[in-house]
Amino acid sequence: MTEFLISRMGAQGDGLAQGPDGPLFAPFTLAGERVSGHVDKDRLAVEAILAPSPERAEPFCPHFGTCGGCLLQHWQLEPYFAWKRALVVEALARENIEAEVRPLVDAHGAGRRRVIFHARQYGARTVVGFAERKSHAMVALEACPVLAPSLDLALPAARAVAAALAPLKKPLDLQVVATDTGLDMDVRGSGPLPPSLLAEVAVLAERFGLARLTRHGELVLQRVAPILSMGRAKVELPPAAFLQATAEGERVLAEAVLTATQGARKVADLFAGAGTFALRLAEHARVFAAESHAGALAALTKASRTTSGLKAVDGEARDLFRRPLMAAELAAFDAVVIDPPRQGAEAQARELAQAKLARVVYVSCNVATFARDARLLVAGGFRLGAVTPVDQFRYSPHVELVATFERG
Repeated sequence: MTEFLISRMGAQGDGLAQGPDGPLFAPFTLAGERVSGHVDKDRLAVEAILAPSPERAEPFCPHFGTCGGCLLQHWQLEPYFAWKRALVVEALARENIEAEVRPLVDAHGAGRRRVIFHARQYGARTVVGFAERKSHAMVALEACPVLAPSLDLALPAARAVAAALAPLKKPLDLQVVATDTGLDMDVRGSGPLPPSLLAEVAVLAERFGLARLTRHGELVLQRVAPILSMGRAKVELPPAAFLQATAEGERVLAEAVLTATQGARKVADLFAGAGTFALRLAEHARVFAAESHAGALAALTKASRTTSGLKAVDGEARDLFRRPLMAAELAAFDAVVIDPPRQGAEAQARELAQAKLARVVYVSCNVATFARDARLLVAGGFRLGAVTPVDQFRYSPHVELVATFERG
């Protein structure tokens, strides 16, 4: 058994030690700890922690260390928050971008309001939970303490639906979203349901009081429309809708976007989703919303029409990866808000960089692709203002941020 010193924390939440052939990734360790273990390729299989860090905390979930969901419950919050902020600083430095990075905002709030459970069959046994880290093996969850109380019935409902569909012998994903009117569940992987199973899952939806149950987005049963408030608007969500992970995260990001666009009379919201920002912006400005998901765009525009006091919202179903708004189109707006998925928006950023546009507000869930796109905007003449990191995915390496770019 060999001893190692954990020198620092890696970007994915593993401790890093120096091995005979280069860096070794040591899960569930902390910087400064002395550990013993054996080398397995580029991984360090830790067998004992000989000198624990004073920053070490006692994990509160019985599944921690096996479940691949949370990686950092063993770390006290203050240094954990500092590490997440440092991820943003380091990503910008790699692109040679200087900017003020503010202290990280804790947006965990009541916990996560959306979850995707996986269901797998092991003989006659149905297991519902999350995958182990770097494995397809499943952890049978008893509970998930990072979920919001509004999802308390999500796991029991997912277990019951998965058990009912066990005769299909297919791996399932069950996405559950907590809405203002109840749980919204979408089942994927089942294929078409025979009438007997369709009737059985409909009964379960009634038993657990689901607002709606869909299969691959197709309606199975709806007791009440799944509604979520976005500003003063009430949005009827499409199945498997994308939402910010926590209600507090949505509030923090939306507040930052509204502050950054203050005074703008016409705003474009790119990758608008179901209206997280667009519907709030419309309380003060005319909005053009571009979104590739037709169902999300329809929900957004319907909510804008049925909410009193909003300014006009024009929507376009548009794939901004293949067909970004061109520089000439962007010139019509006082400000642009952009909230792309993890891959960023390189093609759109190139057009933004060329546009006669005063302000861009960039919301990101991936610091590396944000830094890449930020470099394009800075090269195009924009100045990057303060960057605010936001933590919705507590105990994970994922960090979000909001930043403003201005000309001059």
